[in-house]
Amino acid sequence: MLLLQQYGLLILFANVFVEQIGLPIPAFPMLIVTGALAMNGQMVWLECLIVSLFACMLSDYLWFTAGRHYGKKILNLLCRISISPDYCVSQTEDTFNRWGAKSLIVSKFIPGFSAIAPPMAGAMGTRRKTFTLFSFSGGLLWVTTGLTIGAVFHNSIDRIMDVLATMGVTALIILGTLLALVIGVKYYERRRFYRTLRMARITVDELTDMIERGHEPVIVDARSRTAQKLEAPIPGALLYNREAPDEVFINVSKDIPIIVYCSCPNEASAAVIAKQLISHGFRQVRPLIGGLDAWNAHVSRASSPQQAMEAQPG
Repeated sequence: MLLLQQYGLLILFANVFVEQIGLPIPAFPMLIVTGALAMNGQMVWLECLIVSLFACMLSDYLWFTAGRHYGKKILNLLCRISISPDYCVSQTEDTFNRWGAKSLIVSKFIPGFSAIAPPMAGAMGTRRKTFTLFSFSGGLLWVTTGLTIGAVFHNSIDRIMDVLATMGVTALIILGTLLALVIGVKYYERRRFYRTLRMARITVDELTDMIERGHEPVIVDARSRTAQKLEAPIPGALLYNREAPDEVFINVSKDIPIIVYCSCPNEASAAVIAKQLISHGFRQVRPLIGGLDAWNAHVSRASSPQQAMEAQPG
């Protein structure tokens, strides 16, 4: 309590910024507490609003700029560091693709989306003015909601803060334990998700060998619509965006080899779709190890010797 009174604005800024940058440290409870303190005259409500909104905008602009300059690399990085399963990140990309920059208005209320939406806006070429408008609107709505809840329920929050103040270090230990527990549960869910996706996979070399031997497998692009727009698919691949399998694969034999690929770590999205296809009776379905990145690397290696030969004088 004393720390909040002395360094409240600095702590508030740091908490909001690190959460918006993507770390699993919730800031909404802090907004509620500062709203209650402002109601009791221990902090200034307008200052809390400005500081929190500035932290939101700073984080959003950093991610937006990174997405504009590095695009797919930034999205892959977020996919790797996210505590949520990679498949969930892919679904988040589809959500942004469906609603566009307008989704920034509510993104901060959706766990995981607040860190994904700004770089996606940059990668998708959203105009800076449009981004600024929706990012500011979303940040203002989120911050105002938290501060207002604190102001409305300030009496109850004050009693909780008084109890925590009397507990001293014990309160910090309890809060730290709860935070660690939340992170631990998320990590466990991620690992359990990967265990459910254990299945036979195929390498790029095995796929190209299969094609050369005339087996003609069906290659399925299981990436999000956003990822498909940012990077070209494997030539001839079927773009699959989680439609009903019986409709998309109606003319595909149940016995024909089907190779599913994505661009997320651990082939998560590809494995999810492969499991779905297997449950619909397709017998030879395998995710491609390394996904589109592995395919592009293989194509690049294969074309380099040819280019070198063509460059030699005849």
